[in-house]
Amino acid sequence: MDGGQQSQDRRYQQAADQFGPALERLARAYERDTDLARDLLQDIHLALWRSLGGFDGRASLRTWVFRVAHNTGASHALRQRRSRLAAPPTSLDELVETPAPADTPEQAADRRQTLDRLYDLIRRLKAPDQQVMLLYLEGEDAAAIGEVTGLSPGTVATKIHRAKAVLARHFQPEHPHKGGQP
Repeated sequence: MDGGQQSQDRRYQQAADQFGPALERLARAYERDTDLARDLLQDIHLALWRSLGGFDGRASLRTWVFRVAHNTGASHALRQRRSRLAAPPTSLDELVETPAPADTPEQAADRRQTLDRLYDLIRRLKAPDQQVMLLYLEGEDAAAIGEVTGLSPGTVATKIHRAKAVLARHFQPEHPHKGGQP
């Protein structure tokens, strides 16, 4: 094995060790089906390993990993939409117009169902908005998200603010009685 290959392998192992759990969450966010999410995760790891041969350090390893992962996830989502003939992705503006689904109190208490709903809503977004929200959920700040997505930090902050408001509305319980009137 040559020195370049060893360096690529070392960088990949470092990235996989450091970001493996985040990559698993990202794959599950892009793909609801467990088997397809596992396939997507493998595709992300393969794309990451391949890409690290050209990693020159101009971006941080974190930024590089998330760029590769999100590009792979977005490509996967697009292929799945085409193959399933699913509804086209929507923008945040269009999602604002969609009424929030009603939940029973039991469903709202179930963490897994709540996460599934959140990921379902995020999957409905166009790829740039998906990337912003998934990186935000991973704890990245606007500057880091901008570095990964190519958006300005101000644009990222605006998208996050708007998306949080929309998502909060989708998760608020419906109040059948207003103003205390039955």
